[in-house]
Amino acid sequence: MSRNATKDLTTGSPMKLILGFGIPLLFGMLFQQFYNMMDTIIVGKFLGVSALASVGATGSINFMIIGFCMGVCNGFAIPVAQRFGAKDEHGMRKFVANSVWLSIIFAVVMAVLVCVFCRQILELMNTPEDIIDGSYSYIFVIFLGIPATYMYNLLSGIMRSLGDSKTPLYLLIFSSILNIILDLLSIIVLKMGVAGAAWATVIAQAVSGFCCLGVIWKKFPILHVQREEWQPDKLCILNLCNMGIPMGLQYSITAIGSVIIQAAVNSLGSVAVASVAAAVKINMFLCCPYDAMGSTMATYAGQNVGAGKFDRLKQGEKSCTLLGLVYGIAAFIFILLFGKYLALLFVDASEEIIINQAHLFLMCNSAFYFSLALVNIFRFTIQGMGFSRLAILAGVCEMIGRTVVAFVFVPIFGYPAVCFASPVAWILADCFLVPAFFFCVRSLEKRAALEDRQAVLEDKQEDKN
Repeated sequence: MSRNATKDLTTGSPMKLILGFGIPLLFGMLFQQFYNMMDTIIVGKFLGVSALASVGATGSINFMIIGFCMGVCNGFAIPVAQRFGAKDEHGMRKFVANSVWLSIIFAVVMAVLVCVFCRQILELMNTPEDIIDGSYSYIFVIFLGIPATYMYNLLSGIMRSLGDSKTPLYLLIFSSILNIILDLLSIIVLKMGVAGAAWATVIAQAVSGFCCLGVIWKKFPILHVQREEWQPDKLCILNLCNMGIPMGLQYSITAIGSVIIQAAVNSLGSVAVASVAAAVKINMFLCCPYDAMGSTMATYAGQNVGAGKFDRLKQGEKSCTLLGLVYGIAAFIFILLFGKYLALLFVDASEEIIINQAHLFLMCNSAFYFSLALVNIFRFTIQGMGFSRLAILAGVCEMIGRTVVAFVFVPIFGYPAVCFASPVAWILADCFLVPAFFFCVRSLEKRAALEDRQAVLEDKQEDKN
């Protein structure tokens, strides 16, 4: 069966492969953040600071729920990458088919549950009374779109697992343009308020998901699932859950710390909420290279583990870490020189407090970007190697870091303490992840050596018989 549109990451220079795979992925993530940022810019400019704070107050809970969806889908793609690396096309398609069934179940159950309880969650987060209605109308629509989130992230994840990072990029460019058009239409023309921005995001992602489906059917004959492969398989489902659920929980556990920090920010008032909302959007945009590095290493590790080439894991890790260091230095210099002006994208020049607070947040975070690089590179590599449950503990470390800052330091130091919450979380996660990576490599090497010895013994036994 044809392998067009796929890419083998098990041979060749790790640095060249990582760059070749990661750059299209980076541009895709930049466009994804671009249209997320456009939501915030359009809301801030056309609906005002109160509306901006309404959307910003949902950021952490949005990350917790949607992050779980994305983590599950990324986890489902890992066995697909491993089977592709092992050249097992039948097994790969069985994993694809079973991931579809699981995604449908997860999407429906999650959409119902979070839509029912999202108002109560916002109240538990101490969302200020003057913005809670706007926050609810925004996040409720986002949660209604969870099936679209699953559809797009699963299909794009499967394409990336086969080495194609360019097609998701083209689809995200299209989705970004569509999202901006729908933002302007719903907010300016139809006067739908912050809910209009949410509907624009959901519709754009749904359209992008259907486009992914069409592209897979046309460009990936290797993924054309046969009738018998659609049968649910207990072993496949168990493997997918072992990969997907821990990866989703890792996102959500990390986000719990963000929810706690958001509650602490909410207690400082709507101005602080707006400042963090603007800064976080810029920060997420600047951190896209690290997200791309992480996703690249998950696919790289998955394919090479499937091919049994464990020596390439350390080579790839070293190359990607070097890229993370270089970018971290460049990003800090950029923020140092131009960071104060970036908040003007969201608010007028008269909002001096918000501008200054957003700049402080960006300075404190960008100074520790290399720590974030290590978090993404090592965590996603560990997940791609098949140790998703171990990677959950990194999320626990991040949650602990943010929780300590929220409960201990924010009440004492106020807004400046908020700015250091993520750096503290990243450093704690690194202290766990770096040693964990080398433990995982040794475990795989020992497992492979044991299997080789077992195979030799079996061959000798057959010769005697």
